[in-house]
Amino acid sequence: MKVSAMRSEDNKKITETGPGTPGGNWMRLYWQPVALTEELDTDRPVVPLKVLGEELVLFRNEDESLGLIDRRCAHRGADLSLGRLEDGGLRCYFHGWLYGGGGQCLDTPAEPVSSKLASKVRIKSYPVVEKNGIVWGYLGPGTPPELPALDCFAAPEEYTFAFKGYLDCNWLQALEVGIDPSHASYLHRFEEDDDPEDSYGKQFRNTSLGTELPMTKILREYGRPQILNARTEYGQRLVALRKLDQDGLDGSSTHVRITHQVFPHGITIPLSSTMAITQWHVPIDDSSTYWYSMFTALDEPVDKAVMRAQRLEGITLPDYKPIHNRANQYHFNPEEQKTETYTGLGKDINVHDQMAVEGQGYIYDRSNEQLSSSDRAIVTYRRMLLAAIDTVAEGNSPDTLLTDSAEVESRGPIPLDGIGPTGEWEDFWAQAISDLRKASPWASELRAALSTGPAGVPGSVLEPDPSLLTDAYDLTADGR
Repeated sequence: MKVSAMRSEDNKKITETGPGTPGGNWMRLYWQPVALTEELDTDRPVVPLKVLGEELVLFRNEDESLGLIDRRCAHRGADLSLGRLEDGGLRCYFHGWLYGGGGQCLDTPAEPVSSKLASKVRIKSYPVVEKNGIVWGYLGPGTPPELPALDCFAAPEEYTFAFKGYLDCNWLQALEVGIDPSHASYLHRFEEDDDPEDSYGKQFRNTSLGTELPMTKILREYGRPQILNARTEYGQRLVALRKLDQDGLDGSSTHVRITHQVFPHGITIPLSSTMAITQWHVPIDDSSTYWYSMFTALDEPVDKAVMRAQRLEGITLPDYKPIHNRANQYHFNPEEQKTETYTGLGKDINVHDQMAVEGQGYIYDRSNEQLSSSDRAIVTYRRMLLAAIDTVAEGNSPDTLLTDSAEVESRGPIPLDGIGPTGEWEDFWAQAISDLRKASPWASELRAALSTGPAGVPGSVLEPDPSLLTDAYDLTADGR
């Protein structure tokens, strides 16, 4: 039985995020990462941006205040990103008009001294905050919500590290690879296991909590995970279970990998037993994306120099674009593909994901796909996304728009990669997370995140297998 594919009009609705689009109106209700703090650590802290199809400029004044304003001067459209950073704002090089961080025109020096023109001129501006290495902008209407109390925001700055990268495709396919648990056994398969002692800062290279088994070995040898997912207030929880019953193992233990999708376009996944990655996928426009990652350690301060050096090897500055790309076929090596990796693209996980999502095209057409049981979380997200966009179009607030920080803090999301008793993954997860947080110098007092159990909402209903549905996008099944 073939599952009905997504309708073309729905695919358009969930991929387009420009000004005035239904998807854009929905996404603008959330804070968006717009730059790394390090991008402003220059002699001239001015950064041109494009976010959700809008051309903006970010700058830092001498008093350390930030401004996020329209990139075009109101006078005759000159590019303010090349203006003069002085006198508490950005001054246009064309006729000297000066703009403050709130978009107000502060000076029109070419006008008569008695002119009141400046007081009548204002360009678009947006609220902006800075948190643990990422600058956030709120491009929506009204008062912005609080940033949710995720671990990456609650942790002291020295326990976090932030970075970004570019993807030459739509934001949604960039996100979807992160909520697809089975792909790791194939796209990220290594035929040989690295030394776990050399795993710092590298995805899937460490051992899983509670064992000496490398994650790469588990993923390689157990390619049919049982996948469970359930909706939560922040998005959804994903569980991938791999019963360890090969190479003399009796199946009494199971590899448990817990990840989360956090609305609007974030994921939270484990890097190691004590470090998590929270990653957002921010539309530049409808055919290009920046991902922003924040790495958060429970046990010790992050070695930012090592983490940054690892990631600089694969990108160019100042645009953070990958060296491996469509133009050079991602430096594909067919000999390596035969003997070392599944992809032939080297050992950088980001390059694997990049090729997979860019290979779907600039804007993937979901009206021609065959869904499988492994697509549970992807289909759930699309259904939630369609419902949220419709809710906003009707003038209401989506359920996943959390305005109170306690709403997130009390329910996680807390990821895990570990080995526990078969059939007892929830108890194992709760105990493992509790022990890890008790030992943390900064998270030991944050008990609210454990009060309802790290699995999210107790008693949450598991989502159905999409391969058994005749219409995976029938929202009436969700009560709409």
